[in-house]
Amino acid sequence: MGIFSGRHFPRDIILWAVRWYCRYGVSYRDLEEMMTSAGRAGRSHHDSHRWVQKYAPELDKQTRWYRQVPDWQASSWRVDETYIRVGGRWCYLYRAITAGGQTLDFYLSPKRNVAAAKRFLAKAVRSNASAGYPRVINTDKAPSLARAIAELKSEGICPPTVEHRQVKYLNNILEGDHGRLKRILGPKGAFKNRTSAYRTLKGMEAMHSLRKGQGTMFAYGQPNPDAVIVNRVFETA
Repeated sequence: MGIFSGRHFPRDIILWAVRWYCRYGVSYRDLEEMMTSAGRAGRSHHDSHRWVQKYAPELDKQTRWYRQVPDWQASSWRVDETYIRVGGRWCYLYRAITAGGQTLDFYLSPKRNVAAAKRFLAKAVRSNASAGYPRVINTDKAPSLARAIAELKSEGICPPTVEHRQVKYLNNILEGDHGRLKRILGPKGAFKNRTSAYRTLKGMEAMHSLRKGQGTMFAYGQPNPDAVIVNRVFETA
């Protein structure tokens, strides 16, 4: 049984809705109107919400191989956190990108401390194992990040040869990337709970990566490479 079995709408309609929501940041009600205008009436904004919650994590999982950063581009990391509203409280979205702007990984945490920074960095190292360890990790001057990197080195998770830099202007590219992601989040940047937030962010980070060109080589010459890749990975789902 495929992941779309039992759904009342065809796979291509569901994928279209999830991709547009995660890529462009349209609201669920706007998405409902767009589907109706396109002759795809009969579904409500509640359907779109359920689809995003179920399939945004699948979107992240199924496209991850296509979005891998090659080793020659992944030697220098930029790491920082930003804030989003979850359940009426501020949570911390840790993110890592390369010096060239490609997304490496992200992690949503209710706290900003050494433990959270360690969990994120260890996760980023594991998810980018095919590219090898970074040569440099640049952060701001947050002591939690510095201590997290030092502890990961002492625990053997991160090699001692990895250089930790704290040069503010080098993270400007990441600050700009935070801003572009937050524009996608838009007014809905406040989530009801962390589960909903993390599921949605998985799809948004995946589409944001594809939109930046990660994976374009697998859809070379296509006018909408991100749509081509998404449809391809779900062909047999």
